Amino acid sequence: MTTNPQPLLKVDGVTKRYGATLALNSVHFDLYAGEIHALMGENGAGKSTLMKILAGNEHRDAGRILLDGQEIEIRSPQEARAHGIAIIHQELNTVPTMTVAENLALGREPKGQFGVLDRRAMTRAAREKLQRIGSQIDPRRPLGDLTVGLQQMVEIARAISEEARILVLDEPTAALSRGEAVSLYRILNEMRSAGVGLIYISHRMEEVWDLADRVTVLRDGTYVDTKQKSDIRPPDVVRMMVGRSVDDLYHHEQRTPGEVVLDVRDLSGAEVGPASLQVRGGEVVCLAGLIGSGRTELARLIFGADKSESGEVLINGAAANSASPRAGIAAGIAMVPESRKEQALFLEHTVEDNIAISSLDRHSRLGVLDRPGIRQSVKKGMERLRLRLNAAQLPVSALSGGNQQKAALARWLMRESEVLILDEPTRGVDIGAKSEIYQLINELASRGKAILVVSSDLPEAIGISDRILVMRAGRVVAEMAADSATEEDVMFHATGTAATDNEGSR
Repeated sequence: MTTNPQPLLKVDGVTKRYGATLALNSVHFDLYAGEIHALMGENGAGKSTLMKILAGNEHRDAGRILLDGQEIEIRSPQEARAHGIAIIHQELNTVPTMTVAENLALGREPKGQFGVLDRRAMTRAAREKLQRIGSQIDPRRPLGDLTVGLQQMVEIARAISEEARILVLDEPTAALSRGEAVSLYRILNEMRSAGVGLIYISHRMEEVWDLADRVTVLRDGTYVDTKQKSDIRPPDVVRMMVGRSVDDLYHHEQRTPGEVVLDVRDLSGAEVGPASLQVRGGEVVCLAGLIGSGRTELARLIFGADKSESGEVLINGAAANSASPRAGIAAGIAMVPESRKEQALFLEHTVEDNIAISSLDRHSRLGVLDRPGIRQSVKKGMERLRLRLNAAQLPVSALSGGNQQKAALARWLMRESEVLILDEPTRGVDIGAKSEIYQLINELASRGKAILVVSSDLPEAIGISDRILVMRAGRVVAEMAADSATEEDVMFHATGTAATDNEGSR
């Protein structure tokens, strides 16, 4: 790392609010030329918000950003690029319907005589950019025909070609093969040697220890500490990332699970597997792990939202046809997905319609809906979840986030499914709604339902469940009893820090 006493980039007391939510609270961060600086923290720690501010996609509410000691404004992605800041986002920022070459030239297309696009020059430049990262991708191919990993490599080639002084990488290897990741490491080391400052965001501890010079940890939107990598160990970083304790919000009575209801055997999909798990009647099992670990993907395979490649799902010992959501529902599986607005709710339809939609087959005869029966069942579900009855005919978009989540849950209460999969059930809801959702989970477990929860909130994962299954790289790598697990236990396995993945089983 350079010995220049002045940082290339300095973030000084940056604060960002989203309504009542304080996403960043006076955060400090600095980056030197010729340095790879790892930015770490749990999901929701504020890392992505800070990067969006540096990228010009969000504006800070307070604080300063200094480049070479001079305060700068970054009001748009164009201004970020003008300051020499390039971002490689975790979510691809490319156009799949365009060719690789067109994506690499986007916004800087070479023009020939009379201002006409020079496609030969564009293709030639694309080959040079790809060769720089050691890739043999054909620049004439439509980007959407490539694997996600290869699309990520195209985005990396584009960012590097901009000759940025500061390069931000947000989980850059999440979609890369081992060989592609090794190529990326080589490129990053070359850029560091050339004096570029690199901010590296990753949950993969081994990557951080291979690459980084310094490590900064954020927790709950606040700055925790910055350490030279030589002065810290991976367990120390995990402890700084966690830094919380479980409270009585998650208390539940001791449960006695019954027979196995959900039995997943060697289930595999595009990004998962093979993965196996069991959930008994009256039991709450939590899938824990970091973003990209395969938790949501496994849940979607079980429900039938995504097509499995191999393996099977059994409900009460009988093979379940979960080739589609319709088949999964018919087999007795329900799922509240991670993104309620995009995947769970019909926002312009009424609350009543949203709750009833998955149970219409049980309230019809000869193709005619029993409207009074539907309203009575919806009313029971709304009362059970403390939803105002006068909201039944409102569009569900008019409800708060917490009440929208309750409506999504009420849909499956009406269905009375055997297995309930809840993906991030309390994300974006207030503390009161969280408490009510936890009470509902306890109630459903007491009635013998098999409940599988996906949660990024470690206190929640430990507090509401009976067992925790930790996922990493598409596989279940550890199992532990929730009453003896700690947040550090989970994070050790989730980041690959634990010496042996299976030693956490208990």
